[in-house]
Amino acid sequence: MPTRHRARAAATACLALLVPIAPVLTAPAAVAASSAFCTDGSFTVLGKNGKSEFRGTVTAPAGRFSVVGRYTRFDVDPATFAVHDYAFTGAANPGDMTGGRPTPVFAGKVPDLRGAVLSSPITLEVRKERLEISRSGGGASVKVQAKDCAQGGIFQMEPARADGTRTRVVHTLGAGAHYFDNQNFRDRLGQYLGSGCADVTTGPPGQACVRVTPRVNITSDSAPRLILRDSAQVATRIRQPECGPDLTNALGLAETRDHCGAMSVWDVASGGRLGMVTGEDATEVANPPTACTADCEAGNQVNGTLAVLGFPAPVAAASKLGPATSTTGLADPLTAP
Repeated sequence: MPTRHRARAAATACLALLVPIAPVLTAPAAVAASSAFCTDGSFTVLGKNGKSEFRGTVTAPAGRFSVVGRYTRFDVDPATFAVHDYAFTGAANPGDMTGGRPTPVFAGKVPDLRGAVLSSPITLEVRKERLEISRSGGGASVKVQAKDCAQGGIFQMEPARADGTRTRVVHTLGAGAHYFDNQNFRDRLGQYLGSGCADVTTGPPGQACVRVTPRVNITSDSAPRLILRDSAQVATRIRQPECGPDLTNALGLAETRDHCGAMSVWDVASGGRLGMVTGEDATEVANPPTACTADCEAGNQVNGTLAVLGFPAPVAAASKLGPATSTTGLADPLTAP
């Protein structure tokens, strides 16, 4: 998982030296060690659980099965490894972003396997708060990694194909959740921020000095402190013209152009990944992920050197992307390779 362990105070102090900061709401109780966000986290799935720990293969059930943790839960379709009804449970934790209530985030994270049906035994590893589960068949395979934590880098899906081509994955948000253009990033477009910056105008750019670009985040009407972001590695978002031109994006920049309010479409390279990050990770001014198509668990470890801009909460109606869904983009040819 691309979880970063950073000192929030150090990042904020660094940013304060560079630009004045308007009051913003960031993830609650963001402490230096994010291990607290996973306290007593453990998944139970297919009769196995992280407290007892298990690594091996299990027989796939005929229908959807549930992955149930202390802080998060979701269902999996064994034939495609599509993920359904991903939600936070609202369990008490210093990093809780839900206000203590169950909060749906994704109605579906659905890969199009183009006729392939996963048919092998399920390979499963569940240990403490960590889960890795995979299955193959028909020249395709899908691996899901997850962490049962209140926030951080807690989920990713990795499709792969024997023919080396991409897999289209459709994200549909759950009830009350929506994509929005983060105004805190919009207000600072073009500035260089981070501990390695000497100047907000010139940088110089580097691993710890990053230029601000538009940011699309996810939040929920029922949990205004909830903040997430799609996290893609070797994946391309497909524009959805039915949801553009985006009136919140007068500059026409790619991050928000033709982006629906409750749906996004992605082409993921074979061995790439499409995940999500939450809390501080979702509002960090970060470098793009490295190109990786094998064993892509580790993120760019920056340890508090980058700026965290937070987000305005509640999110203004004008910043919410829309309409919610579209049919465009779904039938577009796959992007290469």
